[in-house]
Amino acid sequence: MPALDIAIVGAGIGGLTAALTLDAAGHSVTLIERRTGFSEVGAGIQLSPNASRVLIGLGLGAALRRAASEPPAVVVRALRSGGIIGGVALGAGLRERFGAPYYVIHRADLQTLLLDAVRGRPGIRLLVGRDVTALAERPDGIDLTLESGAGTRTELFSADLVVGADGVRSRLRGHLDGQDLRSGRAAAWRAIVPHEALPPELDGDATGLWLGPARHVVHYPIRGGQHVNVVAVIPERTGSQGWGQLGEPAVLRARFRDAAAPLAALLAVPDSWLVWSLEDRGAARPMARGRLVLIGDAAHPILPFLAQGAALAIEDAAILAQVLTDEGAEPGMALARYAALRTKRVRQVRRAARANGRTYHAGPFVGAIRNAMMRRLGPDGMNQRYAWLYGWTP
Repeated sequence: MPALDIAIVGAGIGGLTAALTLDAAGHSVTLIERRTGFSEVGAGIQLSPNASRVLIGLGLGAALRRAASEPPAVVVRALRSGGIIGGVALGAGLRERFGAPYYVIHRADLQTLLLDAVRGRPGIRLLVGRDVTALAERPDGIDLTLESGAGTRTELFSADLVVGADGVRSRLRGHLDGQDLRSGRAAAWRAIVPHEALPPELDGDATGLWLGPARHVVHYPIRGGQHVNVVAVIPERTGSQGWGQLGEPAVLRARFRDAAAPLAALLAVPDSWLVWSLEDRGAARPMARGRLVLIGDAAHPILPFLAQGAALAIEDAAILAQVLTDEGAEPGMALARYAALRTKRVRQVRRAARANGRTYHAGPFVGAIRNAMMRRLGPDGMNQRYAWLYGWTP
């Protein structure tokens, strides 16, 4: 396919990765971001092998090794008793099995290394402080209306193809699909604590996962082990999809008043939490039409019970570049191929994430069956259970 002029709307993890994959495929890329700066928002995220192998293939392996941590295992405990239920083997064994590492990293650190890579590519242009307010399709491209300066300046930008990477509340998705967001009937509370503040029982590099009826907690080291990312998921409808809503620590602690002592001590450490509702929406139908295509949360927001939100966005970027590299493929046909490939994959991951949510939050009877299965499979059997997910390659 001849080189295209491609506009990417949104400079999050998906948009930045897409800029790199499309540039590597020989296309000219303009990355449009409404923010004027990239502040350190968010918390930790997990990069399973299906995602890390894409980033390593883009030449980011050394940067990832410096910025990310590679936990040796997940230790699964009962939320109330603190007893070990089972585990998942990560570390070197998983890396050898699937050909790429399982990393945990602060979201801001990942965005920074992606942004540094983008700025080092002469074929990528970065436009910040521009909000896309209108879109007009042509047979051979798309015209975008951009506003800046709080609406005081307007400019027209034309591209052969537009990639919507503008997040879970995507404006561009409205041009393809009118589905509403649905509440996931739960909220995630996130905090980052210093490693030295950990209870002694939780010291170490492993990821911790605590399972209980209607609730769970996960924690893992980030930033070279200096800090620990803590996420508690509880049933409630409050919170914000953004990063700005503060949660009252006493409210969360009350939800975990029956937690085992080490977990209760961990949840007592943060003096502030960021809270937002978990919202769900099926994959856009269609995920692409004409010269407009969606990736990441704009295309398929997903509940976090499989830690695949960022990973799916990174997969999208890899597949999008592939289909736009195929010899003789017309852009519209290539995007239709992308949509078919990604819809099948996203549905599979979404089903597994929802099933995980039910399993994590199971009551006593189903929880006992879950615990017995984890013990029977053992740590190696548990990671092999996700071979279909971690073994994915573009």
